[in-house]
Amino acid sequence: MPARLLGVGVRGARSVTKATGIDRAVEVAAEEAIVAAVESKAVERAMARVLEGPVVEEAVEGALESERVKRALLEAMDSELVDEVWRRLLASEEVQQLVERIAEAPEVRAAISAQGVGLLGDIGRTIGNIARRLDNRFERIVRRIFFRPQRLLPTERAGVVSRGLAMVVDGVFVNLAFTAFVALVTLVANAFGGNGEGGTSLAIAVGSTAWLSFGAIYLVGFWSLVGETPGMRFLGIRLSEDRLSPRRSFRRLVGLGLSVLTFGVGFLGIVFRENRRAWEDRFSGSEVLYDERRPEPAPWSQPVVRSGLPSDSAASAGPAA
Repeated sequence: MPARLLGVGVRGARSVTKATGIDRAVEVAAEEAIVAAVESKAVERAMARVLEGPVVEEAVEGALESERVKRALLEAMDSELVDEVWRRLLASEEVQQLVERIAEAPEVRAAISAQGVGLLGDIGRTIGNIARRLDNRFERIVRRIFFRPQRLLPTERAGVVSRGLAMVVDGVFVNLAFTAFVALVTLVANAFGGNGEGGTSLAIAVGSTAWLSFGAIYLVGFWSLVGETPGMRFLGIRLSEDRLSPRRSFRRLVGLGLSVLTFGVGFLGIVFRENRRAWEDRFSGSEVLYDERRPEPAPWSQPVVRSGLPSDSAASAGPAA
């Protein structure tokens, strides 16, 4: 009986609230209260504390370690939808414009140029170090063959191997430049009615004279302007002075020519003299030295030094390298 009376009372109360609109007013009030609570500063601070706390981090780590999540991610990445998105993205004009802007950026071009120059510098530095060791080894062998006393102290003057390789590099530069010049002259001559035929004695004589003149201008010019040729710079050697006067450069050229015409007799001083001076050095009053002013190696070519090594071990390993 009490339960029936209570049920009748509840149904009656519901009917009264519906009839009077009290239930709708209660719902609206509750809704406004919930919205106000969510938008309050207290709820915002509480959410921030929850997100910054370890609960969310542990939940994310647990989800990432879940095998189901891993399989779902892998399946999503392997799906055709992702491939289609990438194809459309790469084919879009916006991506093409972005690639063009990146390729044309001065910073990118400067970085590529710096890497190219650094790579050439590293190659030249490696070859130069090998040539330095071969200078001393070649000198010891030749002196031993001719029963000459060995060098007791190291020297900063360049040996025959380094100087010979520098001459080879300079010869390559001269030949490339002269070939381009001859091709240009031939093209101009043919354009103005030349027959394109060559090989006569006069043509050979003129070409040989032009080649020798071109090489002489190349050597004298670099000796007078910067005190070293590109081949010398590549091998890490230089003259004892920053630049020679044109007169001294010409005298050096004469001494070099006489050394070549005498089948290398003028170069013997590089091996047998303590100061390693050939005829061209004596004629010009200069010397060829190892260039210790070379720029530092590129960052990517340097070995990585572990922080665990003791300082004295790193210091002792540096000069050996």
